[in-house]
Amino acid sequence: MGDSVHQALGGGSDVLLWRNRNGAIILLFSSSASWFLFERAGYNLLSFLSNVLLLLVVILFLWAKSASILNRPLPPVPNMEISEDIATRAADGLRVWINGVLSIAREITIDRNWVRLFQVGFVLWVISYVGSLFNFLTFVYYGILLSLSIPVLYEKYRDHIDDKLNSVHRVIHSIQRKVPRSLSKEKKTQ
Repeated sequence: MGDSVHQALGGGSDVLLWRNRNGAIILLFSSSASWFLFERAGYNLLSFLSNVLLLLVVILFLWAKSASILNRPLPPVPNMEISEDIATRAADGLRVWINGVLSIAREITIDRNWVRLFQVGFVLWVISYVGSLFNFLTFVYYGILLSLSIPVLYEKYRDHIDDKLNSVHRVIHSIQRKVPRSLSKEKKTQ
């Protein structure tokens, strides 16, 4: 029964289903600490990153200097290069995404597709409205909390949730059957 949730989440959902407890706890703790650090403590992401990088560079510098003085090995700094394969795959993914956005823009401007214009306008309005309610970091934090809780709750109470969703589906379907379809067909023929 729980395997279908595991498969629906892509098979690699051990953290989301709390099967890998250490990974789930680390994800929960790190996202909570990050949210608290940036939202409640008022720390800025750019200054945080620059301070962490400064600390890292100073530690590596002092390690290298002390290693040469004490005849110890140098710090194990990996060869930090991005392979051409990874860069090509990232560029291909970005190209596909940009071409999709440009094709939607073409549909709206050149083809004068009103439906697509209203779809894009509605999605952008929803994003703007949700953005006015939440800070982006708070929104991401809530997304992480929901992704850690909803799959586990669904896996645990699957039968009850499916029963309720089937009941709601039947009610909506019965309401749809009561709405006369002849009115919409008459308007289309006129």
